[in-house]
Amino acid sequence: MKVATFNINNINRRLPNLLRWLHQAKPDAVALQELKSTDADFPVEAIRKAGYGAVWRGQKTWNGVAILARKADPVLIRTALPGDPDDHEARYIEA
Repeated sequence: MKVATFNINNINRRLPNLLRWLHQAKPDAVALQELKSTDADFPVEAIRKAGYGAVWRGQKTWNGVAILARKADPVLIRTALPGDPDDHEARYIEA
């Protein structure tokens, strides 16, 4: 199993790079950080077309995270680290 992490630093601006890398590297699971995208603007259709299921928690500015799974649909379990209910930044998910 190939697992990778990628600081995408704005998923919509770097989507062509991500899609090209997914095609070439074929990781089984990918953790993305710094999406810099709202939930509504996450490019889920392009990622699905590339053969990956995705869960994400977006945020317009510096944060936002996603988990991609090749030929599978990850199941979102948690969207924040436990212990700080006042932390509303999109920096953590579990699937």
